[in-house]
Amino acid sequence: MIPLRDENRSQTTPHITRILLIVNVVVFFVAILPDLLSENWLYALFGYSSSLDTVISRYGTVPYYVLRGQRLYTLLTSMFLHADILHLGGNMLFLYVFGDNVEDAFGHGRYLVFYILSGIFADMAFLWAQLFSGDASALLIPSIGASGAIAGVLGAYIILYPRARILTLVFTVWIYIVPLPAVFFLGFWFVYQLLYGMLTLGVEAVTGIAYWAHIGGFVVGIFFGLVWRGRRRVRSL
Repeated sequence: MIPLRDENRSQTTPHITRILLIVNVVVFFVAILPDLLSENWLYALFGYSSSLDTVISRYGTVPYYVLRGQRLYTLLTSMFLHADILHLGGNMLFLYVFGDNVEDAFGHGRYLVFYILSGIFADMAFLWAQLFSGDASALLIPSIGASGAIAGVLGAYIILYPRARILTLVFTVWIYIVPLPAVFFLGFWFVYQLLYGMLTLGVEAVTGIAYWAHIGGFVVGIFFGLVWRGRRRVRSL
């Protein structure tokens, strides 16, 4: 299922969400720029970029170093790096669809802090999962991407707007575009992450997807969503 847009109109202009979208896109293209200027530009977009690999080795979250108290800045920088244009596009689509309403609810400043905290806690969940992976080499695998922070946005959204309808592209035998309640769409997304997270925890295999970062970010988003929803109710009394 692919979200196309929600039917929940924001009451304010989502400045922070737009800035985050722009920053993520700019960082990606700057990172692969040397390869874009070469004959391998198409491969750099959809496959492997040596220049991007260098950036990831410096600014991706590597559990081995972070657990030793080193390269702690990568908990922030890693959430602005993406492996290829499909990775970037998928994350930015989810941020575009769900970010504006959460920013509307939290306010611009609080939303930015919430986004960053979600990404950091998501990385910590990833570190915990790698510790119990059963493979020492897993501690050297860097984690990158905005998906942990965006999972936090999804967790807050399901609490704040559970009945909002998400216009969704559904693939079965045929392709349908149907409006689904956020609680169903995001609930299905979380159960999927949780299932695969449990199945891959402790397995000496690299899936290439940081399921536990998604799970950690989503749980943090639910927490902040509940806190903020409670505060909004108190203020309305």
